[in-house]
Amino acid sequence: MIKKPVLNMFTTLLLLMLSSMVSAKDAGHGHDYRTFNVNGDIGYGNIKDSYDSDLVMYLAGNQFMVMEELIKDFQSKNQNIKTVYVETIPPGQILKKQLLKQGKINGAKTSMTPDLYASVNINHLKKLNKKGLLNNYIIYTHNKLELMVAEGNPKNIKGAEDLGRDDLVQSHPNPLTEGIFKFYGSEMLKDLGIYEKVTADKKCKKCWAVPQKTWFTERHHRETPYRIENNQADVGIVWTSEVAHAKAEGRKIDGVAIKAPYNKQDKVAYAIGIMNKARNKENAKVFLKYLATPDAQKIYASYAFVPATESELEIKSF
Repeated sequence: MIKKPVLNMFTTLLLLMLSSMVSAKDAGHGHDYRTFNVNGDIGYGNIKDSYDSDLVMYLAGNQFMVMEELIKDFQSKNQNIKTVYVETIPPGQILKKQLLKQGKINGAKTSMTPDLYASVNINHLKKLNKKGLLNNYIIYTHNKLELMVAEGNPKNIKGAEDLGRDDLVQSHPNPLTEGIFKFYGSEMLKDLGIYEKVTADKKCKKCWAVPQKTWFTERHHRETPYRIENNQADVGIVWTSEVAHAKAEGRKIDGVAIKAPYNKQDKVAYAIGIMNKARNKENAKVFLKYLATPDAQKIYASYAFVPATESELEIKSF
C-alpha cells in the first residue's frame, strides 16, 4: 500500500510532467520548421529539408503567422518551385548558431547555406556582408511594439510606463537571441528609465530575470500568449502583429498600444538578402521580386505588419 505522502509526491510529479508536455505542445516549435509543397501539403519539423528544397529561407520568427498564406500564394504563381523550406526562429540564433557555425536542431544538422536570410535588424545582414556571405538586401515590411495582456485587461495596464509597477508578473523575449527585446524592447525600457527594475540587468533565456516577477522566454511569440492565458504572467512585450494573430485565433488575450516613439515604429525594419553560397539563387531572386508585389505586401498588412515603401523594396548593395 502506497503511503499518502508518497502518493501526493507522485501526483505532484505527474502534474508537473503533464504541465510541461502541454506547454511544449503549445509552444509549437515544430511549426518553426516547415516545408511547403506546391500541392498544398505542409511538412513540420523536417530539418533535413533545409539541404534539398527548391527554396530555403531562414526568417525572423515573429512572422511565422504569415508564412502559410504567403508561401501558398507565392507557389501558386511559381509552380516550378515545388518545395519551400521555411525556418522562423530568432534571427540572432540563426546568425550565430546556423550561419556562422554548424548548428543542430532537435539533434539534426541544419544547412549553413540557406538561400535567403531575414532579420529585424539590418546589422545582422551587415555582419554576414563583412564575412563575404551576403551582398544585397531589401527592406520588405515593418512592425512596432505592443503589450500583450489577458482578455479584458484585468490589471488595467495603460501603457509601457506601467511595466514599472510592482504588482505585475511579466513575460518578455530573452535578450540573448530575441531581436525584439535585444534591439528594441530593452531600448524602450531604458528610454522609460525602468530597465534595471524590470530586468535586474540580467541576460538569460527561459529563466526568471527577476524571481517571480519577470520571465525571459525561449520563444516569446509562442510562450508569452500561453503564459498569459494560463495565469503565469500579466503582460508581455510583443509585436503588434502577434497580438493581431492571437486575437484572430480567438485566444483570450488583448493588446495595449505603446505610444510613439517608445513603440520603435520608426526603427523596426525587416531586411532580407540572398546568401552568396545559396544553392537556389534564381529562385531566391524570384522570391525577392514577389515580396515587392502588391499581393505580398497586402498579405503582410493583413497580419498587422506595416508595408514597405517602393524605394525600400528596391534591391540595394552594402
